[in-house]
Amino acid sequence: MALEQAIITWIHLICSAIWVGGSLFIAIVFAPILKSMVPTMQERLQIMIKVGRRFNKIAIPALLILIATGVWNSHQILNRPEFLFTSSYGMMLIIKMFLVAALLGSFALHVRIIRKEVEDKIMQGQLSQEQITKLRKKIIIVGEVTVVLSVLVLLFAAILDAGL
Repeated sequence: MALEQAIITWIHLICSAIWVGGSLFIAIVFAPILKSMVPTMQERLQIMIKVGRRFNKIAIPALLILIATGVWNSHQILNRPEFLFTSSYGMMLIIKMFLVAALLGSFALHVRIIRKEVEDKIMQGQLSQEQITKLRKKIIIVGEVTVVLSVLVLLFAAILDAGL
């Protein structure tokens, strides 16, 4: 049983590294470098879309596995709902679940903003500079919210691991 739990935790940590680490890398390293290397906003957006699509091929499965292993890790307390509201651990778990739900919502909004139809217009250069600027602003805001929520989920994972 201990080995099984260690493997589940290990998988959870790997998927967390993929989701959060990849998101932070794109936001903190890749986007600023891209800005200095690619002259036009449209070209940067095209590259970011390609990178985002490629990242999502591993990030979305990692996020789904994170959720599944997270539910598994908390199944004992979820089976006893009275502990959710009567213990500090349960309250921290409720906050973490709320943050995960908000994260899923922000990621869904991010995907919705860059839906296939919009992506095609960007890739074919069919949007005006004004449309690209508005779209970029939305993408940045929702992307930043998603990254912040991801980091907060990690914080609450650490709090729960510490038994607080």
